[in-house]
Amino acid sequence: MIKPLSHIRVLDLTRVLAGPWCTQNLADLGAEVIKVERPEVGDETRGWGPPWLPAAEESERRDSSYYASANRGKKSITVNLASADGQAIIRRLAASADVLVENYKVGTLARYGLGYDDLREANPGLVYCSVTGFGQTGPYRHLPGYDFVFQGMGGLMSITGERDDLPGGGPQKVGIAVADITTGMYASLAIAAALTWRERSGQGQHIDMALLDCMLAFNSNQAVSYLVSGKLPKRQGNAHANAVPYQVFDSLDGKLIVAVGNDSQFAAYCRAVGKPELAIDTRFAKVTGRIVNREVLLPMLVDVMRTDSTASWLARLKAAGVPCGPVNDFSQTFEDPQVRHRGIRVDLPLPDGGICPSIASPMRFSATPLEHSAAPPALGEHTDTVLTECLGLLPAELSRLREAGAI
Repeated sequence: MIKPLSHIRVLDLTRVLAGPWCTQNLADLGAEVIKVERPEVGDETRGWGPPWLPAAEESERRDSSYYASANRGKKSITVNLASADGQAIIRRLAASADVLVENYKVGTLARYGLGYDDLREANPGLVYCSVTGFGQTGPYRHLPGYDFVFQGMGGLMSITGERDDLPGGGPQKVGIAVADITTGMYASLAIAAALTWRERSGQGQHIDMALLDCMLAFNSNQAVSYLVSGKLPKRQGNAHANAVPYQVFDSLDGKLIVAVGNDSQFAAYCRAVGKPELAIDTRFAKVTGRIVNREVLLPMLVDVMRTDSTASWLARLKAAGVPCGPVNDFSQTFEDPQVRHRGIRVDLPLPDGGICPSIASPMRFSATPLEHSAAPPALGEHTDTVLTECLGLLPAELSRLREAGAI
């Protein structure tokens, strides 16, 4: 099956999440992604369990679900970058690659003769993407950092969490590594753009991706509001600073989300909950009035929403065209009819006979549909195959390299 990037080879020198998320996107799009890992150790997230991938009883495989979430569809080879032989292997692979993605500390690969300036001499069309915490320039460029650090530094935690004046108030990180995921997504887009530019110019280029930069971009609507007004946005918990009602409500038997984004939706909401008079009240009829008078309006709505069940409210609000939804845990999410219809869960067979559950790419193409068939690779699963097919190495040379600790 032809996919959008079936003609592209990617050399993946990344680990943990931001880089692997980028290269998994490229693999989903059809690129041949060769994941380069340390011999015997591999990507450190392989050991970030439990939970572990299910495996046949006789299997020695022990990879975490965390690793599996960002590495499907790739080929794994093990190469020791600290050895001269290992560096030579990477240089030869890079000479025929379209893309190289790495997330080493600034300057590390250059010390091995594997920086962008080193590799573009042999391959001027190489798109070389570096993913770091702070970028290739600036006073912090050599500092390490994980997602949590950038959620704090980038301002996200200042607007995430319950209001400071309520119980449990204070800064909170988001429940997933959004700085990593956002950086991986931006890196994927940047690489696709660089490949498009290469089609016209014949030239590759170096892409400098920083988690801190991407965190600011992720926060842009709140950050720009601050730059325009000079007023710091506050934590609102599950409420919204610019829309009312836009929050979680308690029902008679649970919770639900109501997300009213405009005046017509508010009128429909009021009719659905039996309070049509609120929609014509001059204090609440317009968005600005609802924001200014939220402390008057919301207690009335809270009382109303407690009078019926979640299922009943959802049925009535959906029928009225009001954006709403349940607050699901993952077991409920995967049983949702829409989720099931979209085929978002996919089960990938592992080489040892186990099954790896995975989340399908959300990218849907009419002419080049994506198909997920390759599970996350075992450590070094494709070393011999890749080095034989791509570099023409013979069994005797592979044995020599393995004995020398280069692969």
